[in-house]
Amino acid sequence: MPSFDEVLKEAGEFGRFQKRVFFLLCQTGITFSFLFASVVFLGKAPGSFWCRIPGAAELSEQCGWALEEEQNFTVLPLRLGNGSSIGKCERLDVTWDTSVSCASPLAHYGNHGVGNLPLVTCHDNWVYKHPHSSIVSEYNLVCSNAWMLDLSQAILNLGFLTGAFTLGYAADRYGRILIYLLSCLGDGICGIIVAFAPNFTVFLIFRFLQGVFGKGTWMTCYVIVTEIVGSDQRIVGIVIQIFFTLGIMILPGIAYLIPTWQGIQLAISLPNFLFLLYYWVVPESPRWLLTRKKGEKALKIMHNIAKHNGKYLSPHYSEITVSNEEVSNPSFLDLVRTPRMRRNTLILMYAWFTSALIYQGLVMRLGIVGGNLFLDFFISGAVELPAALLILVTIDRIGRRLPFAISNIVAGIACLITAFLPEDIPWLKTTVATLGRLGITMAFEIVYLVNTELYPTTLRNFGVSLCSSLCDLGGIIAPFLLFRLAAIWLELPLIIFSILAVVCGLLVLLLPETKGISLPETVEDVEQLSSHFGKCGKKWKHQDTNSYI
Repeated sequence: MPSFDEVLKEAGEFGRFQKRVFFLLCQTGITFSFLFASVVFLGKAPGSFWCRIPGAAELSEQCGWALEEEQNFTVLPLRLGNGSSIGKCERLDVTWDTSVSCASPLAHYGNHGVGNLPLVTCHDNWVYKHPHSSIVSEYNLVCSNAWMLDLSQAILNLGFLTGAFTLGYAADRYGRILIYLLSCLGDGICGIIVAFAPNFTVFLIFRFLQGVFGKGTWMTCYVIVTEIVGSDQRIVGIVIQIFFTLGIMILPGIAYLIPTWQGIQLAISLPNFLFLLYYWVVPESPRWLLTRKKGEKALKIMHNIAKHNGKYLSPHYSEITVSNEEVSNPSFLDLVRTPRMRRNTLILMYAWFTSALIYQGLVMRLGIVGGNLFLDFFISGAVELPAALLILVTIDRIGRRLPFAISNIVAGIACLITAFLPEDIPWLKTTVATLGRLGITMAFEIVYLVNTELYPTTLRNFGVSLCSSLCDLGGIIAPFLLFRLAAIWLELPLIIFSILAVVCGLLVLLLPETKGISLPETVEDVEQLSSHFGKCGKKWKHQDTNSYI
């Protein structure tokens, strides 16, 4: 009796059906990138703002001042009289009253002079020239509250981390497409609530939940794609990363056209509801159905795939049996119980952590250069396109492991060189740092593919979700590591990045090569894959004696 992969080959490994499903699910990469990077525009600097002195609003109304006139009369004198303050985080310790002259309000204080008037820290009552342009002006995330903007991104990454565990587990237990659709629904609903949050606490709660559901859509769609195509076509997973990059490039255009943060939030959240239409066009993964003893449904889907691909399955394909290995709910112990599974899991977790930490660190380092925010962000996304193209050119010719290792090592060396280049040649420092960004982007994209190919079907979604959770941990740590170490020595973060990347490049050489092999169905398959293919360098043919059609 033929194996699942043999039947899939007969039905068409990447025919019209898979191409349609692939294209539809790739759109998830665009919306997930919106969520991932949205804080850059939701939390952009509010521009001109100042701390309003008590009574200034009433005085402004009495005198008929516009906002600029109020600022000129009540804030600019403070800047002139006390050069250490610009009126944003401090204000004069005075209270205006109606007896003050509209033409010269400070004259009321006579000989004291502005420079001698006491100053107090501003805790509220800020005035913004553009009050609804970002969450910074909406929730007063300035001065002593500026750390709350970092908290909002940390909360989102915590949501990603939670979603990796909870929804990754749920997708292995209850099905890929069910969890995908529920995640899309939750992502859209939470996104709308975030846009109309009455206070910052509500904003954080639903920002966290949107992160949970957003991670569910991203991880589950990736697994569905890799499970319905043949082993020679699993490279399509890399193309999903290109759609993520396209989302990064589209986002600044959305932010440029929509002036308010609520509008941007709605624009990046509402498309998730369109994905609910996939219920009628994207099937459940037949591989998953096979492991859950639902052979008839899997067979029906295989016939449907063959029909849409213009193929024909032999009529004697009438029975599906699941693996003789008892199907159970996955746990972390399943990922580390056997020696080679344990080695693979630990290396992949480190690779995820390193890739995320260095990727976000380099993005932030290159991004703090001023200039046009929209154009700079677009260019930073365009830099990632060559990474995907290089992967597509090399990965099916020389395999996964070597490009994976080289990309990490190149990133590490580039970071090290950048750290010691002199400051008087900034173009060279930027060029070498960009090379590091290119290398770590390649590593980031390859780890998705390799992670999926190194776990058996019963553990695949849970394994990918668990390992990728270290990516979210790296994302939480990256800004703190970058800015705290940079305070000691500006280039110290690059030294740390270089060490982490080179170590990762050496470790991934211990992983087995997965080019051109069948997706493993059982833990035993993974052990054979590692020993036969990893040590001898010979292609291991998947001998599936457990799961048949």
